[in-house]
Amino acid sequence: MMRLIYPLIASALITIVPFLVTFEKGQDIVRGLFGFEEFTLLLLFTWVKSGLRHPGQSAKREESRRNVLYYVAMFFIVVVMVVVAFADLSNLLAIKGWDMGWRAVLPIVTCCFAVVMVWKVPAFNFPTINLIVFVSLIAHLFAYNNYAEQPLAQFPVINYLDRTAPKPVERKKLPEDFLAKYDVMDSAFISRRFLDSSRSNVLILVESWGILLDNERFERELDVFRQKGFVDSSEGNMLVGAHSRMYSRTRTAEREDLIFNMVRDSVTRLRDTTFIPQVLGASGVGTYFLFGGDSTEQWRHWYIRNVGFQNILWNEEHNDAEMSAKLDSVLGTVQLANDSAQGLSAKIFAAWTTRDTKFPLPGLGGNYAGSADANDSAYTERLMGSLQMIADLARRYPNVRFIVQGDHEPILSPLSFQERFYKRWVPFVVLN
Repeated sequence: MMRLIYPLIASALITIVPFLVTFEKGQDIVRGLFGFEEFTLLLLFTWVKSGLRHPGQSAKREESRRNVLYYVAMFFIVVVMVVVAFADLSNLLAIKGWDMGWRAVLPIVTCCFAVVMVWKVPAFNFPTINLIVFVSLIAHLFAYNNYAEQPLAQFPVINYLDRTAPKPVERKKLPEDFLAKYDVMDSAFISRRFLDSSRSNVLILVESWGILLDNERFERELDVFRQKGFVDSSEGNMLVGAHSRMYSRTRTAEREDLIFNMVRDSVTRLRDTTFIPQVLGASGVGTYFLFGGDSTEQWRHWYIRNVGFQNILWNEEHNDAEMSAKLDSVLGTVQLANDSAQGLSAKIFAAWTTRDTKFPLPGLGGNYAGSADANDSAYTERLMGSLQMIADLARRYPNVRFIVQGDHEPILSPLSFQERFYKRWVPFVVLN
């Protein structure tokens, strides 16, 4: 059992010395008593060292070559241990905001002392080392669950990767001034809420339209509608708000925005979903789905007809301007029929998913290529163009209810651009 104490103390030396050197009165840094990675490396070091042979003059050349390989492996383990110790020290200094400076010698010195301490220690066999490492990890987790203020082990590499890795976007909470200004709902069922069954309705999902952290930018997007005469007030003809998404995926947004009712069988627990196109289609309303891309994209050919659309307009490579013209043609045909009818009123429900702001944007390479500013400039130009076309359509057909919303924030853009948006919150604008 004593031979286990030496690598344990040696790993504690590597961990505790930099902590003591950087200690300040009153600091409160939770830190393990020994380094888990260093402890494992020291056990491996003693195991590799036990394979060395000390041949006499009659030893074979193969044994000498074998010893060279063992020395190389030992050297490699020591180098890795020094790197781990450097990572541990850099974690400590990052918390305090200090420079490395002369403290860079600490990992080298402590690792050298640790190697000297275990040089004569008899080695465990490899299966026993695996068992020791596993039991040490379980002991640490058990102790940490019961007394988190003082963990047994320190994990420098994991802490270093957690500290230096790009952080995922976690901006999930909208600020108070936004909540006070707009109609904010923690729900995905926006279409059903604003559907007007007494007339035609158009649902438009704007690709990658999220809510920017910069509220002034969001206001400039809304100005596209205001310039067309839409007024966002209690007496106006435009309602602006935001709502949450469960998943940041276009496919999910298309289906959840079309849900009319959802029930779960009390016996089988199976969920039965009724969609808006099914309900409206059954009452004689014409239903249309428009998308300017391949029908296999997002597997739309599997589910669009199942949600009740009678007319589907696929186009392999059509931009938003071309699809806007197609929607204009559909709405114009209905309006013309109503104008010439005697007391009859034809109604439709149309859903259109835009495409111009889908990442990767043309000219910027792959999904994560290009700077945040380059993506921002191209994205903004395309988004404003799509919103302009939507505003023109809504102005041209004042008797049609338009429900416009984002499908998700730009999740396929570079991370630095994603961080300019709130996560899983999208805007919606109800026109007419």
